[in-house]
Amino acid sequence: MTIQGGLDNDGPVEPETVKDAEDAEPVLLRPCVAARRIGVAVCTLAHWHRAGKITAHLTKGGQRRYPESEILALTEAAA
Repeated sequence: MTIQGGLDNDGPVEPETVKDAEDAEPVLLRPCVAARRIGVAVCTLAHWHRAGKITAHLTKGGQRRYPESEILALTEAAA
């Protein structure tokens, strides 16, 4: 699983590139990044997740991460 939009001690974390699509783990976005991409508030994403409209992966700390593929699908559907 690759998380975009994070920071480490050396600066922004770049997503890993994966050559085999079969072995690829989903790219997961932090709520603020996902919300910015589709032009909604972070709390809207949380409401959509609770309503079952989108899926979210939960970290060990209970934070949501949204699959980039679902966020892209939402932007395409809105266009």
